[in-house]
Amino acid sequence: MPQSYARLYVHVVFSTRKRRRWIRSEWAPRLYEYFAGVLRRRDSELILAGGVEDHIHLLISLSRETSVAEIVRDVKAASSNWIHEHIHEADLFAWQHGYSAFSVSHSALADVKNYIANQEEHHRTRTYLEELKAFFNKHEIEFREEYLDA
Repeated sequence: MPQSYARLYVHVVFSTRKRRRWIRSEWAPRLYEYFAGVLRRRDSELILAGGVEDHIHLLISLSRETSVAEIVRDVKAASSNWIHEHIHEADLFAWQHGYSAFSVSHSALADVKNYIANQEEHHRTRTYLEELKAFFNKHEIEFREEYLDA
């Protein structure tokens, strides 16, 4: 009987619309748990979530039967609905339209986990846009500056 095996890790980053500082430390852990549930229903696994008030990092073990675009669409849509239902002070909340995704090798998992776990420390000295540009440069992704503020 033929079998298909895969272990695909992806580091996904997306921000709140207009990078508004919506995400509060008091409820962020519940949001991360919700992300994990959405991913489980899609046969994927949330390895770690983290972020600050204006953006999120997700380290995901992706199902071999889904795409990054499908997973991000589902996570953002479901979590936006959850926020609107459960976080009363965030009634105007929205995620940005786009996202960034970076492949992660098994040997780099510990480094990515450490990076995500220490988001508050990283953002004491660099903005979200500076962080994103550094990722684009590291992964040799060409980008247009004017689209980064969308």
